[in-house]
Amino acid sequence: MQKTSARLLSLLSLLQARRDWPGALLAERLDVSARTVRRDVDRLRELGYPIAAVKGPDGGYRLDAGSQLPPLLFDDEQAVALAVALRVAASSGAGVEEAAARALATVRQVLPARLRHRVDALQVTALERPGGARVDGEVLVALSAAVRAGEVLRFDYAGSDGPPRRAEPHHLVAAGGRWYLVAWDLDRADWRTFRADRITPRVPGGPRFAPREVPGGDVAAFVRGRFRGSADGEWPCRGEVLLDLPASAVAAHTGDAVVREVGPGRCRVVAGAWSWVALAASVLRFDADVEVVGPPELAEAFALLARRSADASG
Repeated sequence: MQKTSARLLSLLSLLQARRDWPGALLAERLDVSARTVRRDVDRLRELGYPIAAVKGPDGGYRLDAGSQLPPLLFDDEQAVALAVALRVAASSGAGVEEAAARALATVRQVLPARLRHRVDALQVTALERPGGARVDGEVLVALSAAVRAGEVLRFDYAGSDGPPRRAEPHHLVAAGGRWYLVAWDLDRADWRTFRADRITPRVPGGPRFAPREVPGGDVAAFVRGRFRGSADGEWPCRGEVLLDLPASAVAAHTGDAVVREVGPGRCRVVAGAWSWVALAASVLRFDADVEVVGPPELAEAFALLARRSADASG
């Protein structure tokens, strides 16, 4: 049988692994009696862990979220993952750089030597993406609270004149170095994607609302579609070309394009963009000969770029 301290750590690890645990199953996993499990649960409660009793035929236990922060238990992989996440927090645009640095110092201090060495070896430099915008952490908290509570959000939106906006907030999304709020705009009766760095919440908010389903049911696909200017998440313009380059030299630089090898040093690329000119320009960044497979609009875009390039060179 494990010593009490080791058994408590094992019990805590099990309670964190799933929502509800029948008491008999915990006793079986720990190889102790149900009475010993009850005593160990009481010891963890004394340490500050909010463990609730689950009613039912078998009875059981659940580790709930509490108002205090008791000692946390992480396995090796979780501890290293937490340290990596804190190192790259500066690139989130959430304004938590200083807090993340303090948290990382706290976590590092309590890590065993073997893990501290692994964390110190991870020298990560997180660069903010061009065009990214910082968001006040309190604004993100307020937006998240409105989403969770299902309450109408009243807010001022930078660059928009007129009275405060009113919207039903549904999701917060981080993309491209920015934070966005996906919401149903009550004044325009349509779905909108608002930049969080331009939002100033107003107090009080509005009443509760019954959540609507985001078009298509997939928030990520909906936001991608808005960024691409289409309702279905696909690029408005999609074409196909042959490039005189190996597929291995092209695939890593074409985003969501489909790249296939068609012969020695030649590949087929099916890609999309906002416009035909943008698609043609994205292909021309490769230092290689190009053959347009289709459609005709893409060939016309290449011709237009050729004329503009000739004029520019003159």
